[in-house]
Amino acid sequence: MKQLQFDAAVIGGGAAGMAAAIEVRRRGLTACIIERDDELGGILQQCIHNGFGLHEFKEDLTGPEYAERVIRDVKETQVAVFTHTTVGGISGRAEEGGGAVRELVCYSGNYGVMRVSARAVVLAMGCRERNRGNLRIPGSRPAGVYTAGLAQRLINIEGYLPGKEVVIIGSGDIGLIMARRLRWLGCRVPAVVEIMPYPSGLTRNIVQCLNDFSIPLYLSHVVSRIHGNERVEGVDVTPLRGGARDPAAQFHIPCDTILLSVGLIPENELSKTAGVEITPATSGPLVDATMMTSVEGIFATGNVLHVHDLVDNVSEESHLTGGFVADYLEGRRPARQIRVRAGSNVRYVNPSRVDPSRETRLYLRPLIVKNKAELTVLANNSPVRKVVKNHVQPSEMITLTLREKDCAGLPDDAVLEVAIV
Repeated sequence: MKQLQFDAAVIGGGAAGMAAAIEVRRRGLTACIIERDDELGGILQQCIHNGFGLHEFKEDLTGPEYAERVIRDVKETQVAVFTHTTVGGISGRAEEGGGAVRELVCYSGNYGVMRVSARAVVLAMGCRERNRGNLRIPGSRPAGVYTAGLAQRLINIEGYLPGKEVVIIGSGDIGLIMARRLRWLGCRVPAVVEIMPYPSGLTRNIVQCLNDFSIPLYLSHVVSRIHGNERVEGVDVTPLRGGARDPAAQFHIPCDTILLSVGLIPENELSKTAGVEITPATSGPLVDATMMTSVEGIFATGNVLHVHDLVDNVSEESHLTGGFVADYLEGRRPARQIRVRAGSNVRYVNPSRVDPSRETRLYLRPLIVKNKAELTVLANNSPVRKVVKNHVQPSEMITLTLREKDCAGLPDDAVLEVAIV
């Protein structure tokens, strides 16, 4: 078995993993990226639409263009890269003089079986799509039911058209983008059906992908049955009145294909086997002020931590994480950390702790749709920071900078609460 050793091992070669590894290398430490696909870039490689890089590169790029820029930095900083390689497990052993070394057993079509030792591990495996099994839609199991991301890969990379008359269930961003992509290819998209009373995707995608192409969006509706035996033949759509189905108003839409765009789940099976604590609010790891998980020396960043809207935010968060990893490897840890929790109208806040001696970037999800919303940070019920947001909605993540002066004088047992009013 091939034995390799690095200061930090990053699992996942998408935007998050690459940014974290680059930052570690820039600090003069060794780092490797372990990626199960044949190339770096992750989901970016199949996202041929634009809208990427407006914050990170100050340019409007496609997904592959964004990936190309970051891959270039990976090469320039001489990060070791192992593609077509899967991590089978993470274990740990004590190190002389204290600390621990993590050992990753990897299986690769390119390199055979490898054992990678590292003083720090970064989890950056991204997320996966919810599927029909998560929705429990009645009906048979005909051909023609895909997740939106799979359909995107089939069209943009493999060169296959999954269908010609397509109903999209859920208004997540990938589904919205695929609605436009299918129309460009001459397909008919008679409906996007969303169970919630508001869209799940970004406002810009509602406008550019649905409104600009006159694609109907049915809010507060559900697909109540899928018809077809060998192949999808149509769906029944039922509106919701006061949260309950209204069968009298049900209608039928003929189609030959269904795309599911009903949310993403952080890919954390490997995290769980390593003993990392998972928080129900995000289905991702619980992390402290340095993005370290509950397991010493294991960090998490990007969509494996919580699902992001924009890759620019993924890169920002992961560069910060890479810096924290370097600090850890160099023996620097915060003298103290203060707990942060979600308050009124907030689903979650990441990270779960802050270092009061420095500026902290918080990432959170609102639970409400509101204009002129006041974002307030409370310390033991007293406001220490207030920011007014022009508009908030659950489909769009919010970032907030907590300044050093906002935490000045707070005791170790203080609890910060982030609320929206």
